[in-house]
This record gives sequence, C-alpha cells and structure tokens, in this order.
Amino acid sequence: MRLRLTSLFVIVWFAFLGLGSVAAKATGVLVRELARTEASWDGALLPSYPEGQPEIRILSITIPPGTKLPVHQHPVINAGILLSGHLRVHTLDGQVLDLKAGEAIVEVVDTWHWGESVGDEPAHIVVFYAGTADLPITQTRE
Repeated sequence: MRLRLTSLFVIVWFAFLGLGSVAAKATGVLVRELARTEASWDGALLPSYPEGQPEIRILSITIPPGTKLPVHQHPVINAGILLSGHLRVHTLDGQVLDLKAGEAIVEVVDTWHWGESVGDEPAHIVVFYAGTADLPITQTRE
C-alpha cells in the first residue's frame, strides 16, 4: 500500500513538473491538460485573485434538459468540465459558447451570463471556484 501511495505521489509530482508523459510511459497513467489559459472563454483576461483567506469550492451541478439558469455572474475565477450533456452559455452582449461532454470551460468573471441545458439529457458539470472565504461564488441578477 505504501509503495502504491509513493508511486501515485511521484506520478502527480511529474505531472506538476510538466513531465506527465515520462510518468505515463512508466506506469500507463495518462495525464491530459484540459485547460491552461489566462483568459475566460469570452477572451477577457482573468482578474487577480482577491485578497483574503483563500477558499476553494467544488460543485457538481446537474441541469435538467431544457432548463435555463437565471442570469448571474461570478465574482471569482472558476473553471469546470462538462461530464455529460450539452451546455450552452450566453453573455448579455450576445456571445455564445456551446460546451459538449468532456470539454472544459474557464468561466467569465464579473460578466452577466446564463447557461441552458440543450438536448435530451441533463448537463452535468463539475466546477472549481477559487475565491476567498468572505466572497460569494455566484450573484444572481435582480
């Protein structure tokens, strides 16, 4: 068991060093980068992280087919991966992103937008929020 944990640590360490392919050749583990960017999906540069005690939240969100989320914005950087379904994201200025299962998204920050589950199956997305303990992760538009 200890050897397995040590091996897993080495693989993760190689991945962080950018040597994922070396670890993969030795163990069969595949490391695939899903997103690496300084900008959100609409092309805007990501803001600096807020001051304060860092807080990470990870949410699993399932949106039933045909459901449209309310207009909202995120005051913190967040990114996710769509596990299943089809998610369409709109900004108020008319930009649209179609996200399909397996694709990653780096969400817009401080930009009003909404998502909708299109197709016949629920859109299931896991989202990682990087903020601070005193900030909300989502604000809805009144």
